Amino acid sequence: MIMANKFTCLFPGRFQPFHNGHMLVVKGMAKLCGKLVVAIGSSDKSGTPENPFTAEERRDMIQRALQGEDIIPAFDVTFIMVPDMDSDEAWAKAVLEAAGGEVHQVWTGNPATKAPFLALGKEVKDIKEVPGVSATGVRAKMKEGGDWKAKVPDEVAATISALNGVERVKGNG
Repeated sequence: MIMANKFTCLFPGRFQPFHNGHMLVVKGMAKLCGKLVVAIGSSDKSGTPENPFTAEERRDMIQRALQGEDIIPAFDVTFIMVPDMDSDEAWAKAVLEAAGGEVHQVWTGNPATKAPFLALGKEVKDIKEVPGVSATGVRAKMKEGGDWKAKVPDEVAATISALNGVERVKGNG
């Protein structure tokens, strides 16, 4: 049995944008895992209302948010970027390869993400959605002029504002 602090845990997601629910997951991972690999999926998608931010912008948002909570530098965090692929299994293999080394647990609440990792023999830790907090909901609030900033870490809100992110989500930027 590998000690929890030696665990490498993988957190795949699109993070369009990174929100308070994602932050709760990362805080939980920090208690149980020795290393966290954040896999930014759909890294080849940006510039649309559904995928307004580039992979680099999403990495920057997440990094700033984790620094704001002192998770970085106290915790070993690696970011990888993985484009979409035709096959879920090929995508999962590419994620594991990009993670570089053994991944002990995959943390996801998405059944479509869970299945290929299970098929590859990986342990999957199911995460539950935080009621009322989702990236889709954040983007909807941005589009309609609602209070989206309450749903994301302060550092993410500041980054989105600096990037003219609300206009991107509305399809105007």
